[in-house]
Amino acid sequence: MTALMYHDIVTAGAEDSSGFPGRDAALYKATPDVFASHLDAIASARPALPAPPDPVLTFDDGGASAMAAADALERRGFTGHFFITANYIGTRGFVTEHHIRELARRGHVIGSHSCSHPLRMGHCAWTQLVDEWSRSRTILTDILGDDVRVASVPGGDFTPQVAEAAAEAGMTQLFTSEPTTESRQAFGVTLTGRFAIQRWTTAQTAAALAAGDWLACAQQAVVWNAKKMTKRVGGERYLQIRKLLLGHGDEVRWGDQR
Repeated sequence: MTALMYHDIVTAGAEDSSGFPGRDAALYKATPDVFASHLDAIASARPALPAPPDPVLTFDDGGASAMAAADALERRGFTGHFFITANYIGTRGFVTEHHIRELARRGHVIGSHSCSHPLRMGHCAWTQLVDEWSRSRTILTDILGDDVRVASVPGGDFTPQVAEAAAEAGMTQLFTSEPTTESRQAFGVTLTGRFAIQRWTTAQTAAALAAGDWLACAQQAVVWNAKKMTKRVGGERYLQIRKLLLGHGDEVRWGDQR
């Protein structure tokens, strides 16, 4: 399975209107024109794709732009996976309960993106991990009147304990940020990797990733593994080093910083 990881679809200069605000979050927000070019390129490549399936197009955070993204998807015959940060439902820049029900009614998949979106979820205590998955699943299930068993890991910070806690909470599929087309099983949960789309990702690259092109996939894997190694070696100092390199700190009050 090939899965792409999008976030918000917003006009240039209005990045804070949907999803989490700040320059870090904005790196993953595409404009409507760029997003449309991605979908057109992916749709054009469909004949070259093994049939089925189409690539899985996922959207993290639960920003209000989910409705515009759904419109664009449906015009081209795609459906999306929308992963919702439960604590932010109905707040400024995020989807409402009505939006969530409408997305599901239109055939899109609704999943959990935790409750609070911890910045380093893999470093959370076991009790918090179970609570993040369990409570978010309950909230979304109550909104939809239908069981929610799919989720995505916020922040890209995955450890086996994150998957184990998801299984404890009743999840059966967990999307990670690892750039791979291979799915695997852990604790009874299917782990599915994704290829991250950033604001500068071209339509050509998006289509190549969606088609599972080995070179495009390998290039993203190299960058991902280098970053993962830096995090592992840097430990707690990784965020400090990151702030120095970026010239600013993380501007979002993530869940585990409250």
